Amino acid sequence: MKKHCAAIILAAGKGSRMGMKEAKQFLEIGGLPVVAHSLTAFQKSPRIDEIILAVPKEQIAYVRREIVEKYGFDKVTAVTAGGAQRYESVWNALQILSERAEEGYVFIHDGARPFVSGDIIERAFQAAEKWGASVVGMPVKDTIKLVDADGCIVDSPNRSGLWQAQTPQVFRQSLLTEAFCRQMEDDCSLITDDAMVVQRQTGVRAHMVEGSYENIKITTPEDLLVAEAFLKMSVYRQ
Repeated sequence: MKKHCAAIILAAGKGSRMGMKEAKQFLEIGGLPVVAHSLTAFQKSPRIDEIILAVPKEQIAYVRREIVEKYGFDKVTAVTAGGAQRYESVWNALQILSERAEEGYVFIHDGARPFVSGDIIERAFQAAEKWGASVVGMPVKDTIKLVDADGCIVDSPNRSGLWQAQTPQVFRQSLLTEAFCRQMEDDCSLITDDAMVVQRQTGVRAHMVEGSYENIKITTPEDLLVAEAFLKMSVYRQ
């Protein structure tokens, strides 16, 4: 029997590093909002049964009308208020999923990553089904330096074992819910992604799944230029 799969799309960020009034996930590339590109991949994936979208509270009505309804994302079953931090947005969305009796898997994806593919979604699921948790990522290309508070180099970690985490990150729903229930009672100040919560609170280590160097997160104005270039490349390939 096919396991129920829900995707939580995180689109509640303020995008302060973009230096623009409009949040990065609502900026347009190729004539569509960034988050609409992200939603499209999960809407089209036969693996995904429902989508929960976390957005700024004041933009819930706008997102429902101008993104979900306008572009026909009928897999979106809820648009909920995100929090000030990533983990808060995930927790809010999990509260909605916890009301469902059905057990399955949860995909967590950054709404500002517009180029996730159906192939990545499927491979991430297969790894999570085997290991309980998976994280999409890519091996780092550059040498990484560890520095101290004064900015002086302390160490140069072996690059061969370093990966840059992307999304989606996929978890067995019961595992993810248990981990977040515990984490919300703990110090969350150093939490930067969901796999960290699961490993810290349950001991389960996520399996890395190779993603794509095109699966970028729109964070700075330069990223928009790169994203537009990727779109042109994809059209050319077709």
